[in-house]
Amino acid sequence: MSITVLLADDHRVICDGLGVLLDSEMDISVVNKAADGLEAVRLVDELKPDIVIMDITMPKLNGIEATQLITETNPSTRVIILSMYATSEYIFRALHAGAKGYLLKESAGTEVVEAVRAVHSGGRFLSHKIADTVIEDYIRLHNLDIDDDPLSLLSPREREVLQLVVEGLTSVEIAQLLSLSPKTVETYRSRIMQKLEIHDMPSLVKFAIQRGLSQLE
Repeated sequence: MSITVLLADDHRVICDGLGVLLDSEMDISVVNKAADGLEAVRLVDELKPDIVIMDITMPKLNGIEATQLITETNPSTRVIILSMYATSEYIFRALHAGAKGYLLKESAGTEVVEAVRAVHSGGRFLSHKIADTVIEDYIRLHNLDIDDDPLSLLSPREREVLQLVVEGLTSVEIAQLLSLSPKTVETYRSRIMQKLEIHDMPSLVKFAIQRGLSQLE
């Protein structure tokens, strides 16, 4: 039986390239592709793939938050994060969210098949370029109190709203996307800024970019 894979990346060229590469393997089958984090979560609920290859900087819901939702609601699906970032902070956050693998985009083409098979068989996979340097940092960070991270002050829903706010969506648009009322979204916005002790949008955007919740295009 083939290993079923869902690809989640808003860059169509990368997504299509990985799809061709994986589909060329006899034991791997790409079942669908998602262009944003919310769509990835929905497709996992629908298709129950063995593996999700998830871009870390996805619109609407970033890869870290989408990974956490997927691992909580569909624990049999394993997530491999795809990222351009090799810093231990991003890797630690991905693993803490439940990811079983972390691939650098620059080497994904040569490592993705190996990663899929390793994670599907129950192991973990880190890109070879970062594996040797990240282990000590990961152990050190793992021993720190996760509550020191300001993001830990926010609930999963607040983190979703934060990303959509800094992406420029209005309260009405966010309400429609998350099935909330605009008034509830406004309450979330106020609560987020209060918890983070941030009082203006430029500072909020800067915070979100630094934590990998959003990115500058």
